[in-house]
Amino acid sequence: MEFTKWMSLLTFVVAITSANIAMAEDLPREAVLPLALATKAASAAVEKCTKDGYKVTAAVVDKSGVLRAQLRGDGAGPHTIDSSRRKAYTAGSMGRGTSELAELVVKAPHLHSLGKMNEHILILGGGLPIQFDNEVVGGIGVGGAPGTQFDDACAQAGLDAIGAARKAPAGK
Repeated sequence: MEFTKWMSLLTFVVAITSANIAMAEDLPREAVLPLALATKAASAAVEKCTKDGYKVTAAVVDKSGVLRAQLRGDGAGPHTIDSSRRKAYTAGSMGRGTSELAELVVKAPHLHSLGKMNEHILILGGGLPIQFDNEVVGGIGVGGAPGTQFDDACAQAGLDAIGAARKAPAGK
């Protein structure tokens, strides 16, 4: 009798454990942007702009738009803190560069409301999605250079530093 109770209990435990393992295997998997890569990308972007003579801030957000790293270069204006974060958020959220989105809005005015979806969006060049193996894991934004093409180039330097897919507009 005692043996039967133990076998019943063991069978029950195995059944519950197997069901939990099966449910855990069904959970979706997604890549996460590690802090080390976020910091490395922001640092490389600021270094590129500093080398080119621009005073900028670079921000990196994760897939959810949460700030992972932000570096304000020496002499960068206070407005660059918000603009870099918002560009990173926009690029990561929409999966497109902010220069590309700005051009799209000019060509298709009915899309102008994209920039008003929430207070975090900024459709102004300098933001690029961070993508590995066709999966967007975040965004990088640079603000403060004297033209969006320079912000884009510095953001691209951040992507290059971490081996992410190339996203800057061609020829810029």
